[in-house]
Amino acid sequence: MDLLDFARGPAINVAMAVLVFGVLWRLFALLFLGKPVDRTVPRLGTPGPFAAGMREIFRRMLPHPTFAFAERFSFFNGFVFHIGLAIVVFGFRPHILFIKNLTGLSWPALPSGVIYAVGAVTALSLAAALVKRVTNPVQRFISSFDDYFSWVVTIAPVLTGLAAVGHVGARYETLLAIHILSVAVLLIWLPFGKLFHAFLVFLSRATTGAFLARRGV
Repeated sequence: MDLLDFARGPAINVAMAVLVFGVLWRLFALLFLGKPVDRTVPRLGTPGPFAAGMREIFRRMLPHPTFAFAERFSFFNGFVFHIGLAIVVFGFRPHILFIKNLTGLSWPALPSGVIYAVGAVTALSLAAALVKRVTNPVQRFISSFDDYFSWVVTIAPVLTGLAAVGHVGARYETLLAIHILSVAVLLIWLPFGKLFHAFLVFLSRATTGAFLARRGV
């Protein structure tokens, strides 16, 4: 078995199994292990939990007015690399074929040139996010191994994918194997680090909104 066979076979299969098990385990622990009963009386005139939760989801998509100017770079850069990652993952034809083989779902692909350009912009945006983290005293102080390792496993598939399509640095088969292995590492890490916010972001915001609305905040 050569490196590409290993990456396409055991590596990605084990990674997807860990991803599914890890996500289900984390969600089960959060949603089904019970929580204390809230015995407080809701404020009069406050919206219901669903409306309050939806409002909080959309409210958190905009920066707080007090910090909007100071955090404008982080705000817009965050949108750039999140949207860029989504376009690369779900718009590139080989990725769509991979998803189709797993789920049977398929949709039209974007032109390859668009994907390459978006991938390059996404890599630059992620690099800028790292520079901001290490140069900002507050961000640097609160950053942990999780933050930096999550950055590494996020940008690695982007860079290795660009290298593979550009045939830069090695044979295409080797570059493709490294790209798939980097994706496998990302999938394994997703349920256990801060990248798990991909599954929790809307749930946590909605829960916060419902909790605050109950108290009239």
